[in-house]
Order: sequence, then structure tokens, then C-alpha cells
Amino acid sequence: MDHHHNAYGQAVGAPLPHWTEARVPGPTTLVGRYVRLEPVDPARHARALHAAYEEASDEPIWTYLNIGPFASESAFQDHLARIAGSADPRHFALVDLADEQPAGTFALMRIDPPNGVIELGFVVYSPRLRRTRIATEALYLLMRHVFDDLGYRRLEWKCDALNAPSRAAALRYGFHFEGIFRQATVYKGRTRDTAWFSVIDAEWPALRQAYERWLGAPNFTADGVQIERLSDLTRAANAGQ
Repeated sequence: MDHHHNAYGQAVGAPLPHWTEARVPGPTTLVGRYVRLEPVDPARHARALHAAYEEASDEPIWTYLNIGPFASESAFQDHLARIAGSADPRHFALVDLADEQPAGTFALMRIDPPNGVIELGFVVYSPRLRRTRIATEALYLLMRHVFDDLGYRRLEWKCDALNAPSRAAALRYGFHFEGIFRQATVYKGRTRDTAWFSVIDAEWPALRQAYERWLGAPNFTADGVQIERLSDLTRAANAGQ
């Protein structure tokens, strides 16, 4: 990291003479090859999302979230109505372009434009996203929006330190592990240590190329099997920094 020194010889961070704060994310729609991200809308998404999540009724998709599970479709619709009106977190539905059905949600949150920091959170994926390119393309679209359109310097990923799948996903996607915040929060009557990960703007161009290479048609066989693994591509991208 480039450090400078003040008049007393103390190390200080590099100046940012051209920095202007990032923009606040709005209720935008982002379209890829496999998925469309759109603002959560209870009228359009509640029934199909509830059905998709019911397919995971025997799986712990809600364990590490401070929301859910929901006892009924009506309760879930009330939840969507609450989050649809929120600007922070700003919630998006992931709509599978193959059948126009929503298959999950996530959000941009803890939005800090003056410092250029934003967090990805409230990730709730249904089993329909397994063995598809939708989740990866959705994250790619969101990251491209955060860094290229909105001008953020840092994207954070945080999860319960016990949430092994989330921690593995963060590394696969090219986020850097930064450490554990002990006893960071209390939720659902439990204490939580929080694992922190991030991507910063200087890392994004190489990661963007890694995502685009992985998502490209040449990276998959005729029956949809990946040729290069995303984890290998993101690791190589970060090694080049």
C-alpha cells in the first residue's frame, strides 16, 4: 500500500485528490445472459419465491439469517412488502431468464457513499440455483454495477463465522478474507462471530475478466459442464495484483 508521511513523520494513507463520493444505488434493473436483477416486488415475486423456498424446507437456508423461516405464504408476502420499501438495504430479486421465475434475493446494504463502501447481504437462494450459472452471473452484474456504475471503492461480504458454505463462496468469488469480529452481533437468541471479506476497486478489473471468462460460452461443454473453475480464475486474478 502506498503510504505518505505527515509533518511529524507519521505514516498516513495516500491522498485521494480526485475522489468524489459514490452514488446511492436506486431501484434499478440489471440484465445478463441468464438472470435479471430487479427490485423486489411482492405482487410479482411473493408466490413464486415462497414456492421456491418451500423446496428447501428440509434445508437450513434461514439458519444464518436474522429473518425466516416463514410460517405461511402470507407471512412471507408481508416480509417482501417490508423489504420492498427499503432503500438500505436495497433488495433485488434474481429472475431466471429461462422461465421468468424468481429464484432468490439479495441486497446492497450498509450503504456509505462518502467513503465508497457498500455491503452485499441478505442472500437467500432457492435450490433452483444449484448447478446453474445464475448466482454467479447475478453477483457479477451486481459487482459491475457497484464498481463501474456507482463508483464504490470497497464491496464487503460478511457472514456468521460458522457459515462454512458462505465463507467458501466468498473465496470462490474472489473476495479477500480479512478476519473475524468476535461476538459481533446477537440474532435469533444466539451470539455471532462475523467473518469479513472484501473486494476493492483496484482488484475489480482483473476479477471482472475472470467472471466474464468463466461465464462465457466457450467455458462450458455442450452438456453444461464447466471447463475452467471460477475459483481458479479468481485466484489467478488476485495473484496478479
